[in-house]
Amino acid sequence: MSTERAVPGPAPASPSMEDLERRAAAAGPAYGEDALIVCDRLVRVFQADGVEVQALQGLDLLVRPGELTAVVGASGSGKSTLLNILAGLDAPTAGSATVAGCDLLAMDSRARLRYRRDTVGFVWQRTSRNLLPYLTAAQNVVLPMRLRSGGGLRAARARAARAGELLDLLGMADRSERRPGQLSGGEQQRVAIAVALANSPSVVFADEPTGELDSGTAGQVFAALRRANEELGTTIVVVTHDKAVSSEVNRTVSIRDGRTSTETLRHTSTGEDGEESTTTREYSTIDRSGRLQLPPEFTEPLAIRDRVLLELRPDHIEVRPDTHGPVTGA
Repeated sequence: MSTERAVPGPAPASPSMEDLERRAAAAGPAYGEDALIVCDRLVRVFQADGVEVQALQGLDLLVRPGELTAVVGASGSGKSTLLNILAGLDAPTAGSATVAGCDLLAMDSRARLRYRRDTVGFVWQRTSRNLLPYLTAAQNVVLPMRLRSGGGLRAARARAARAGELLDLLGMADRSERRPGQLSGGEQQRVAIAVALANSPSVVFADEPTGELDSGTAGQVFAALRRANEELGTTIVVVTHDKAVSSEVNRTVSIRDGRTSTETLRHTSTGEDGEESTTTREYSTIDRSGRLQLPPEFTEPLAIRDRVLLELRPDHIEVRPDTHGPVTGA
């Protein structure tokens, strides 16, 4: 038996900084590098009567600066859980979430308060949560600015001017001295949008902002949201169960079973004759693990249930139903 020992070779050289930079460039930009809101494989598990319920099951979502996006889902889809996480009111069981560079999992109570005051604004469905009934519309808009910046005559004048500009932008300048009880539901929500915009947040979250309004009044509220998005450049995310919202925004993300399932994108273009036309396309989303949810309207007519056959073509992927039936023994 040989007693010779293998002589170890030289240790591999550590990669140089140039090698690391080259590898990073070849891998492409980091996930969500250009996004304002980054949700990466979010999982949220709740305990209900001793049973674990997964409200979010690896959800991925990117929202870029300046977008007006609707997140749509039926009851139990996970949209409310997602909103609570983005609002800093809840934390995921696994995964990560950042908004405007703020790591929502790493914040303490003081950082969360500062986040809700400075970085984000909120428009809730119930007007009683948005406005104080004993203050006028203008005073309601001034309040979050006052809580942030304190006193001083010059600061007070700047706050009053800012409130007037926002109310004028949203078509509420002539209602500035009225209290919420003297305003219609739609007018209250437009004032609430002004309150949410008061401290120039990076993003405004609107939770079912038209849920208590008729269609005509709801259209006015969405027009106000679009105006804030277009003229102020504020990123706005509307969370709702109403699929009709997709006609009011440029991007709609649908959530089903705790994951994003489809996106609807609207593009407006002007033809050679000067007339505008709008094109709407629905896309299925693929998460970071490569999973794809096929909508029921595509799977049910072909009786697709357990598995599909994939075939790669030069410019597309074919998805075909399984035609072989169950596998039986020889």
